[in-house]
Amino acid sequence: MFVVCGEALIDLVPAGPPATWRAAYGGGPTNTAVALARLGTPTALVCRLSGDNFGRQLREYLANNGVDLRLAVAASEPTTLAVVAFDERGGPDYQFYVNGTADWQWSAHELPDDLPPGTLGLHIGSLASILPPGAAVLREWITAHRADTTVIYDVNVRPALLPERETYRREVRAWLDAAHVVKASVDDLDWLYPGEDALDVARRWIDEHDLSLVLVTAGPDGAVAVPCGQDPVRAAGIPVDVADTVGAGDTFTAAFLHRVGLPAGISDRASLAEALRFAVAAAALACTREGAQPPTLDEVEDLLAR
Repeated sequence: MFVVCGEALIDLVPAGPPATWRAAYGGGPTNTAVALARLGTPTALVCRLSGDNFGRQLREYLANNGVDLRLAVAASEPTTLAVVAFDERGGPDYQFYVNGTADWQWSAHELPDDLPPGTLGLHIGSLASILPPGAAVLREWITAHRADTTVIYDVNVRPALLPERETYRREVRAWLDAAHVVKASVDDLDWLYPGEDALDVARRWIDEHDLSLVLVTAGPDGAVAVPCGQDPVRAAGIPVDVADTVGAGDTFTAAFLHRVGLPAGISDRASLAEALRFAVAAAALACTREGAQPPTLDEVEDLLAR
């Protein structure tokens, strides 16, 4: 089982005519949990779900996709909203409505003392890792479990919510100290460290924060795994017709975790190469669909077979 921790929110996406919006289920951790479950990996989501209409819909969506909600908290605050616009490549640009919403109001007593038996990995990332007051509470909880399981941190930079670069770097560094495996896109790294080579940043993170592995995604150019003490492992991109890229990075992370075989797989080059290729294929399929719609195991294997 994997335990994923973070936000469950609503994306408002353009729906044709001007000023027309469609509500879609979102949040990086939600997308990751659903992607894992669709691939057949048992997954629990640690989240705070509002009792409002959007919150009830999110709860139903997660349950219908096989996500275990035993660790979800019933919250009195409203659901977080994200308004999405797309660039010419189908890349999303977000504006968030987060003040007083459910996802960030964590208190220590809401988090379980013990992880479910057999937990292979504990995943955290995106907005929940940076927004107060909950981010510090989650980091303390996850750090306390670092010796129990593999901690995976998805950087997933959102400068619309924390535009001051050095402050963002400071938050990221704190999470790097809690993690074993880190995933970041080249866009994340370029924003955090303008002008620096992405793999140089990855190697520096490994040296400075005792990481086992850094994954760097590069959109249509595929992905690179940088394991501690070894040369990088690369997987080429898979050309597809892109609808948009919402949830592609989350799908990549989920697919990698599904396939790699934690914890031993992150230090085995053959396992890394296979998992990277599988994750790139899963992310490519996600890009062919509007919104965060992760593929099933059969769909990914069919693409790889072709």
